[in-house]
Amino acid sequence: MDIDFFTLLAAFGGGIFGAALGATPAFIFTGFAVLIGVAVAAGGGGNDFLTGIAFGPFFGPHTSFAGGVAAAAYAAKRGYLATGRDGGTSLMGLNRPDVLVVGGMFAAGGYLIQRGFEAAALGPWTDTIALTVVTSGVIARLMFGSTGLLGKVAAGGARFTPTDEACYVRWQEQPGQLLVIGFGLGLSSAYAANLLGADRGGDVVGFGIAAATLVFIQFGSKVPVSHHIALPAAVATLVTGNILIGAGFGVVGAFAGEFWSRAIHIHGDTHIDPPAAAIATSILLIRVGQSAGLM
Repeated sequence: MDIDFFTLLAAFGGGIFGAALGATPAFIFTGFAVLIGVAVAAGGGGNDFLTGIAFGPFFGPHTSFAGGVAAAAYAAKRGYLATGRDGGTSLMGLNRPDVLVVGGMFAAGGYLIQRGFEAAALGPWTDTIALTVVTSGVIARLMFGSTGLLGKVAAGGARFTPTDEACYVRWQEQPGQLLVIGFGLGLSSAYAANLLGADRGGDVVGFGIAAATLVFIQFGSKVPVSHHIALPAAVATLVTGNILIGAGFGVVGAFAGEFWSRAIHIHGDTHIDPPAAAIATSILLIRVGQSAGLM
């Protein structure tokens, strides 16, 4: 496994910064960084900004976002934060350096885990960054949570029936909503992917737009959480050349995100990211279909 010591150190710093910003604000910056990287790539400047900054140790979801998630889980365990599922609070405001250090440690761990997944040849089969985000969230829950891996369903509740107390994105959980946003954003992301191509950032431009729009959630707007729709749609389109197939995988991503939210997230006391689980699952389906000659 190829490990770069300076990248590992940079990941530690990125995790500290991600925890200081908070998991969701850090991920929003990932979205903006992706859009900058796409602009650079589309202008002929190469993919270094995308790979080294947007998806690297500074703002890679497996470093800054995962670090923020773990730091929130730790902060809740120590009584500094009301819930370990709080991704929107900037943890710098807690005035607890130990919380930030935990973010840095998990980000460095995220770098190592992702490199391990690549060394294990999982890269051709799934999105190893998304898989790392899920793995890091599982580790954080087992270390700092009290509800177990799958969470504890409240008395009288049901695992796959969200409530106001146990939910992920309340305005995006009904089949009709998932179908329409999955197909609609899937079409747009698929079109952009087909237009730009992978070498100019077409595979991630929709992802970047979707991630950046989460800034409105920080201000209370009920916008869609949709990066797990945009990315599979783009990848499927680049594999097949067909934007309708891409849109179909946007729908797959939408429903996969809601499934994973109910299966592993909403009944827990820390955050295990449903969109990351949906991306890993959707990309796996695409790669299996591609390998089997179905796509």
